[in-house]
Amino acid sequence: MSIVFLLFYLSQTEPNFVLVLFFDGNQVSSVVVKITAICRVSLLRRVSDLLRWEHNHRSFKLPWKRQTLPIFFDSSPLYHTPAQPAPLTAEEERDLDLGHRRLDTLCQACRQANVPLIIDAEDTSLQPSIDYLTYSSAVGHKGGESVVYNTIQAYLKDAGERLALASRAAEEAGVAVGFKLVRGAYMASERKLARSLGVASPIHDTIQATHDCYNDCVKMLLDRISSGSDSHLILATHNVESGKLAAKKARELGISKEGGEQLQFAQLYGMADALSFGLRNAGFNVSKYMPFGPIDKIIPYLLRRAEENRGLLSASTLDRQLIREELKKRFVAAFV
Repeated sequence: MSIVFLLFYLSQTEPNFVLVLFFDGNQVSSVVVKITAICRVSLLRRVSDLLRWEHNHRSFKLPWKRQTLPIFFDSSPLYHTPAQPAPLTAEEERDLDLGHRRLDTLCQACRQANVPLIIDAEDTSLQPSIDYLTYSSAVGHKGGESVVYNTIQAYLKDAGERLALASRAAEEAGVAVGFKLVRGAYMASERKLARSLGVASPIHDTIQATHDCYNDCVKMLLDRISSGSDSHLILATHNVESGKLAAKKARELGISKEGGEQLQFAQLYGMADALSFGLRNAGFNVSKYMPFGPIDKIIPYLLRRAEENRGLLSASTLDRQLIREELKKRFVAAFV
């Protein structure tokens, strides 16, 4: 089982970003970054607005846009951009190009080390630009052994459709893109923004709808893997039922250790350990995330994870029960 260190760094210009290193024993097995570490948040928001406007107005063209995979589905929320945004300034275009070059540098380093690069998600005011940068890098570096992963948040109503479009386009283009599937971690800010604009929230109306979306996405990607697609999938979840469903589906399709690096599971260190060890004992690749860094950056991150996983408390109760049973067995065995 791999141990994952989340290294939280501070920056003078953009303080909220994370660099994550996955360690498998003494070897780094993958690298995770937030795009906010390499590109200003204000610029990412501007790029997202322009991408949304272009999608809704097909005659509108963005001269700086690189080849990428589909970012939007037709029902994707567009309310973040109620009026046509101003074009990027020359300075903004230079900064965006610098963001591309920084991400390209990471991709090249990962290719040389044969290590996957995983891009973390943000809220919907920024996510279109994150998707754009991620997919354009994947397209620009296709043909190598390393894989660029994008994060899909299943609590968004259009998550399944966007995932299907991107995965299908990647397969047709011969791009070995990966997907990290999570439930989502920005419920409060998304709903607050939607209310301020007088529009419906982009998040599913019920937690069950989010569960259903997550599980449907899992099934779709596992079917792609089993059919010979070069899809790659990381299932980041503390939800026991989703873990069981994914493991059962993978087994039915003949995907376990034989799936290699195409299928992985991930949980936070100290959370859902029963799920982690159960999956690992069943023959699946599992990673545990360990936050490391300033407390003021770690606590908000952990609070978002707790909000993201409504079933976390029940999973923790199961962990404690199993630990008590194991301790009891060892205590009895010591005196027999």
